[in-house]
Formats: sequence, C-alpha cells, structure tokens
Amino acid sequence: MKQDLVIGLDASTTATKAIAWDRRGHPVAEARASVALSNPKPGWFEQEVGDWTGAASKALKQLSKKIDMGRVAALSISNQRESFAQFDAKNKPLRPGTLWLDERAHVETKEIARALGAAHLHDISGKPSDVTPCITRCLWLSKNMPKLWGKTAKTAEVHGVLTQFLTGEWHTSSASADPMGLIDMRSFKWSEELIAHVGLNLSQLPKLYRPGEVMGEVSVGAAKITGLKTGTPVVAGGGDGQCAGTGANVFVKGRAYLNLGTAAVSGNFGKAYAHNPVFRTMSAVAEEGYIYETCIRTGTFLLNWMVERLFNVDPLKNPGIFKTLESEAMLSPVGSRGIAIIPYWSGCMTPYWDTSARGLIAGFSGNHSRGDVYRAMLEGIVLEQVMMTNGVEASTTAIDHYVIMGGGARSDFWCQIVADASGRDVKRLETVEASSQGAAMAAAKAANWFKSIPEAAAIMSGKPSKTFRPRTKQNKAYVELLTIYRELWPQVSSWNTKLQDFAGRHHG
Repeated sequence: MKQDLVIGLDASTTATKAIAWDRRGHPVAEARASVALSNPKPGWFEQEVGDWTGAASKALKQLSKKIDMGRVAALSISNQRESFAQFDAKNKPLRPGTLWLDERAHVETKEIARALGAAHLHDISGKPSDVTPCITRCLWLSKNMPKLWGKTAKTAEVHGVLTQFLTGEWHTSSASADPMGLIDMRSFKWSEELIAHVGLNLSQLPKLYRPGEVMGEVSVGAAKITGLKTGTPVVAGGGDGQCAGTGANVFVKGRAYLNLGTAAVSGNFGKAYAHNPVFRTMSAVAEEGYIYETCIRTGTFLLNWMVERLFNVDPLKNPGIFKTLESEAMLSPVGSRGIAIIPYWSGCMTPYWDTSARGLIAGFSGNHSRGDVYRAMLEGIVLEQVMMTNGVEASTTAIDHYVIMGGGARSDFWCQIVADASGRDVKRLETVEASSQGAAMAAAKAANWFKSIPEAAAIMSGKPSKTFRPRTKQNKAYVELLTIYRELWPQVSSWNTKLQDFAGRHHG
C-alpha cells in the first residue's frame, strides 16, 4: 500500500489531536480526545500521566477508523511545553505530571538564580530566570518530596512520555526537552551542570534526538491500543510553539509568526545562538537553528475577560458582541482617545520577566466609551508585541512581515492594527492546526518526502489568504504612541510590586 500520509500528534493542555496530512500539507482526517486538568492547590496545575497516554490512544484509535493506518509513513509529536512527570524503575508514574501553568516553585526560581547566577543560567539554557521551566519544579520536588525524587528512575516531558508509550524507549526531541530549562542550547544536549544542580543525572533523562530524526518504531503493544501499524516510525517533533512556527514556515527570510490565541506568542528563526531578556531562545523544529520567542500570557483571553467581567456580557448568549464592540472601536482613533492598557493580567514573561506584574488601564476619563476601552485593549496587546519584535530584530535577524494565525487573526480590524503599529505587512494564515502541521513536516522529512524540514515547510505550509499593509498616516501615529507606551511599565513597576505585596499580606 502506498504510504501517502503522515500524522502530527498534537498533545496540548486541553486535548490531544491526531491529524493525518498529505504531501501538500492538506489535512485528510482528524480525531481528538480531551485531557482533564487538575488544580489541587492554589498555584498547582497537574494532569494524570494516564490521561496523556490515554488521550493519545483514543485520538489515534478514532483516526484509525477514518483512514487506513497502512497509509501512514511516519508519526511525529507536538506537545504542551514545560509539563513533565516522574517514573519508577518499572516505568510507572510516581505522581501526576506538573504543567507549564504550575507556579509552586517561586522560591526555588530565586534559589536557582542565586546559586548559579541568573546571567549564567540564561546563557546556558536560553531562558531567563522564571517559574515556568521544569528546572524550578525539579528543585521543588527534591526539597518537598525527597522520597519520591529519590525513587525517580526517569523524568520526562510529554513528548518523552508519549514516545516511550508508543515505542517502549525513553527517547525525546531536543526541541521538546529544551523548554524544560535543562538543555545546553549551544550543543542541544543535556547540561550536566544544570541537571546536577537539581539532583538528576543523565541516566534519569530520555535520549535526545533532533527534530526529523526517527526515535523508534510503534511497538506491538502500542499498535493494538492505538490502531497504528506495528513498525510505524515515530519521529522527533518538538514543543507546540516551535511546531507552530514550522507549520507557519518561519524559515522564510524576514518572517515572524504571530499566534493571537489565548496567549499571544511570536517567534522568528535564526541559525545563530542568541539570548536576550526580550525573548526566550528555543530550539527550532528543524535540523538546525533557533526560534527567538516572545510571549504575552494573555492574548484573546483579555478580550473574553473584558466582555464577561468588565462589560458583563455572556458571549455564549450574545455571540455577536465582539462584532458590535469592533464596530464601536472603529469609531475611536489611534490611541483610543488617550487610554493605554498594559496586558499583564497573568504576569509578564518577555520582556520584563516579572511574575508579580499586573495589568493596567491608564488614562480614563468620563468622556470615554466602551469602544475606546475595547480598542485600547487591542492596541495594548499589539504595542506590547511590536515593542518586543523590535527588540528581537535588534538582537537577531531582520523582520519585515508577520504571518498571523489564531482566533484573533480572524479580525480584519485587529490585523490592520498590527500592520499599522508595526510598519510591517501582516499575512493571514488560515491554518488552524499549525502545531500538528509542523510535527507532520518533521515526519514528512523522516519519511524521505523532502530533504529537510524547511523544504517540507515550503511545500506543506498553507498560503496566506489575505495581506494587510501598514498605512502611512496611522503608522506615524503609532510610532509616536509606542514611545509613550514603552515608558509606562518601567515607571510603575516598583509601585506595582508594593501594591501586590500589600494585596498578598491583606488577602482575604
């Protein structure tokens, strides 16, 4: 039988999707299964390891009823990043996996920065000191659950867990392992200095493969559970953010992708290692190179928050509310009649790395309308992104256009604001499942459909459906506004810290 399909298995935080793709990058069939999320204590976010493997099994089994699995040339994995679990010598999970959302290790984050030096940590891992990478929870587990940590024969992120489930081998992609904060980003190998600091050794970690390399084959046992054919190659993919970049063909010269989803995540590609607080450095889902990634933790989340909490409207009961608000926002000029919004509703990663940061709405007067406020929210996210993109460009490679995707990209109005504020073309991609598609490109390379992953991306990536070009008058106004915006947070950050300290002491 002709093997004319590859599978991108995308294990996200809320669901696992198994999508079959053809050589042109067209989705042929899809199946998905949800994954439950647990919040057992404030700041703790966990999932059962059995739910990771169970959702993958369920999605693949459903897919096997839609396509003949004999057509599948290879499978590759995209996964939620910075989520990992611990296993005993019999490969049984010792406790639930902890997720990238988890914030239990704030104290350990500071301890690691002090012990290793924040600059040294950043230089090795490409990640500024932050609570999100797994390295901080490694130290937390070693301190707070020493017996469990002592029984840990293997610890692995979601990609490694799914690879072991499918092949029986503890193997993973360096592009999935590097967000853990334990990789030497110059060599793409485990950093013995970092893993030793948190009480680990190389034998406890999966063997690393570069994206596009075959890590193993589907075992007889996994084939029975999933419907895959025994011997199907399992190929190294990467973290969902980097896979999405590959799916958007980030390798095009001058390109940055911008995913306007629940969070707003952007990145561009380069072959040289660079690190800067403005971005975090990730391994590209490619044979070589890096993604210089920025992240605003609240993207479309803010729009939903504003509608539900500030305007007291239920979008499920009034699905036309967003179009109504856009029409009102269009009546507001650049700068929203003097309102500025800093979008730190869930703290700040890039560029300030301040987990105590909080959102700010400044410039209110009695003359403002909700259209002004809604426009200011859109502009705040965009100005924040443009500020960071300019900083990334100064430290890495030139960026002359965005490819934009995600739920927010459906808004012509918002896309035009991105173009006007950045002075860059904005090309809309209709790709909904870019992470799965990026993983599929890695599988396609391993299947010898293409000589490299960038070559696969050039053929399999979706073509832009519409281009938004910056308008001269509006761009000039936004350039002036950006100089005002970028001064705001540095002036209020120390005040915000005092306010959050007060709130913490008087909470409840």
